[in-house]
Amino acid sequence: MIRTTHAARGAALVGALALALSACSSSTSNTSSTGGSSAGSGTALVIGTLLPQTGSLAFLGPPEIAGVNLAIKDINDAGGVLGKPVVAQHADSSDADHAEVATQSVADLVSKKVQVVIGAASSAVTLNVVDDIAAAKIVEISGANTSTKLSGYSPFYFRTAPPDTVQGSALGNLIVNDKVKKLGILVFNDDYGTSLRDVVQKTVEAAGVTVTYGMKGQEFDPAASDFKNDVTAVLDTKPDAIAIIAFDQTKQIIPDLVAKGFDASKLYLVDGNTSNYSKDFPAGTLKGAQGTIPGAFPTVEFQTRLKSIDSTLTDYSYAPESYDAVILAALAAVKGKGTDGVTIQANMAAVSGAKGGTECKSFKDCVALLDSGKDIKYVGQAGVGPFNAKNDPSSAYIGVYQFQDDNSYKFVKSVFGQS
Repeated sequence: MIRTTHAARGAALVGALALALSACSSSTSNTSSTGGSSAGSGTALVIGTLLPQTGSLAFLGPPEIAGVNLAIKDINDAGGVLGKPVVAQHADSSDADHAEVATQSVADLVSKKVQVVIGAASSAVTLNVVDDIAAAKIVEISGANTSTKLSGYSPFYFRTAPPDTVQGSALGNLIVNDKVKKLGILVFNDDYGTSLRDVVQKTVEAAGVTVTYGMKGQEFDPAASDFKNDVTAVLDTKPDAIAIIAFDQTKQIIPDLVAKGFDASKLYLVDGNTSNYSKDFPAGTLKGAQGTIPGAFPTVEFQTRLKSIDSTLTDYSYAPESYDAVILAALAAVKGKGTDGVTIQANMAAVSGAKGGTECKSFKDCVALLDSGKDIKYVGQAGVGPFNAKNDPSSAYIGVYQFQDDNSYKFVKSVFGQS
């Protein structure tokens, strides 16, 4: 995950929006392929995105937007959905500290008659708007939400990222296997943070690890101007290692920990802050520290295709999950022969393979199977299993990463988990 400057974020946003418009305009002539064209009539599928273009999660926007735009390109290159090209409508989610941004964006997307919303990246943002989206009978699919509060929240809410029951267990087991005996946790007071903390705490304590700090009631304010008191509080408990569950606040926390003599190689980060800090900290600061990111590590081929959409990408967090979210929605529309939200919702589990079916890996191949009357199981880029009864992936991979001397992170292994 790259933390960009405001200027770079602006440039990435302009590029992403330009690419989206280009994809939508260029795809209108690409409807002669047989992919889903037999149904022919009806309203075009409009995919809205509710992804961070501003705020503390803006670094997640470019890879997710690229994943959406690549999926739409692939769908339109294969003939579109029911004979019509898919259209994109991009909107900003910002973050939970700017809740009014997402609220206005959802109102705008509803007015533009989207049938599917991809996002939000933040679980807290989703919890603020999910009821409004569901009330409009629009399908919401997040490629990044992990809060356990969202499991089974609404029939119209799905996600292609695993819940924190999977990532929290993987991170907890990583800490246990590293022989940590006393763990401190610095966690911000956010639905994402507290739900992940709860699973990590439960996992490590079950293995005999003592959590010295970061229990319920010991969260920090994500909007605080500094976190020196929190750093002092956790260090006073003399932990062997510290897990930091936060977003952009991490760039302030780590220097404070190091200044007080804490060995940063004993840090554990999560998907919200496992980022490339090569421009933020002196070389060697994070060498040996570890982090987790839900999802399979994207293949080189998929990375290359994403960069054909956005050449500025240096990070691919949640791009596979966002790509798969769009493909699944489009396949659900094809299977149900309708682009309205109710039809898409009713067919999401089926095209994910919840009741079995022939495996297929591309929109074009899956549509060919659907057109021949077969049930399908879409096997996407993220490597997640079919949706379960709570509209969560039934299984998923968690990537484990280790920080290098330049404070960038390198993939080490994937851990398989079931939810």
